[in-house]
Amino acid sequence: MSQDDLIYLDYNATTPLDPRVLAAMEPFLRGSFGNAASRHHSLGRQANEAVEESRQRIAAAIGADPREIYFTSGATESNNLALLGIAAAPAYAGRRGHIISVRTEHRAILDPCHHLETGGHDVTLLPVDDAGRLDLEELRGAIRDDTLLVSVMHGNNEIGVLHPLQEIGKVCRERAVLFHTDATQSFGKEPIDVDRDHIDALSFSAHKMCGPKGVGGLYLRRRGPRVRCEPLIRGGGHERELRSGTLNVPGIVGMGLAAHLGVADRETEQPRIRELRDRLQAALLQNIEDTVVNGGAAPRLAGTLNVSFPGVDAEALISRVPNLAVSTASACSSSTLQPSYVLGALGLSEELLTSSLRISLGRFTTPAEIDRAIEYILRAAQALREQSA
Repeated sequence: MSQDDLIYLDYNATTPLDPRVLAAMEPFLRGSFGNAASRHHSLGRQANEAVEESRQRIAAAIGADPREIYFTSGATESNNLALLGIAAAPAYAGRRGHIISVRTEHRAILDPCHHLETGGHDVTLLPVDDAGRLDLEELRGAIRDDTLLVSVMHGNNEIGVLHPLQEIGKVCRERAVLFHTDATQSFGKEPIDVDRDHIDALSFSAHKMCGPKGVGGLYLRRRGPRVRCEPLIRGGGHERELRSGTLNVPGIVGMGLAAHLGVADRETEQPRIRELRDRLQAALLQNIEDTVVNGGAAPRLAGTLNVSFPGVDAEALISRVPNLAVSTASACSSSTLQPSYVLGALGLSEELLTSSLRISLGRFTTPAEIDRAIEYILRAAQALREQSA
């Protein structure tokens, strides 16, 4: 099978690199190869100027000050830096050791939370309802006098559910608690304003918005309140001493343009993607009996559809459509071949857990591809149900 025959519907795992982004990166992979920290010569200054331009573009995407943006290797590092770095800051030592998060968070949040727990911090993981929604009153009730940080993702990577940032941020601000959000799936796609939404820390990654892999960033508020954070990586004092290491200049350039393009095209692109998703969803509901849309009752990312087909093993369905790139769970956990803990938190039965499919659309998805995907999925599901019967 050639790449031309593949229908890519796994955008929540990673996105294709936009040709415009690649074109912007190429000069910094070739002639302009300088180290952004080497400002004594023209190549270093060119690299530094390109980095700072990208910092401005990324800050503009969320209404931040460019000085509040720190570059990392990706959202996993950014999440670790936010949680572990803030928890380790001397300014909060001895009086704030409680962390609140949600059971449906990405492992890049849950694993650092577990690490903090083993180190003496108290962690509360809040439940969600059967649509994946967080109860704001339950969040409010979970905040204690020693609560330091609340971390709630914006868009869920498996079911697409969007948590209400502004409302969550308001609860945190009222109680003088820091608010961090993992915006990996929503950055450049959904409107975010760090002041309006009362966000104190925010993680993002380039490869979820048609940028390159291996680069991401962290927003940290400078004032009102100023967020204190200890570095996890030391050795040179790069990124204003928060994250040492030679900057990935081509990646940062690509991420800056990817963020700019995402925001610039959002008003037209997201409705187009949502329309394609809804066309796919309607066809599956109409033609595959008992289909369940997981998280369908909550606001969702435009390009995310998570469905369960009772009586159809999802892994078997995927194997029957090799020219369709979809998944059963998060790309970071699917190698374990275990049922999704995110869907488990929604209270799904074992049958629905093992028959769930995550389909995610994006910038380069076409109507023709959706029509072909519908045909492939219907044919495979029908065959598997007949075989099971």
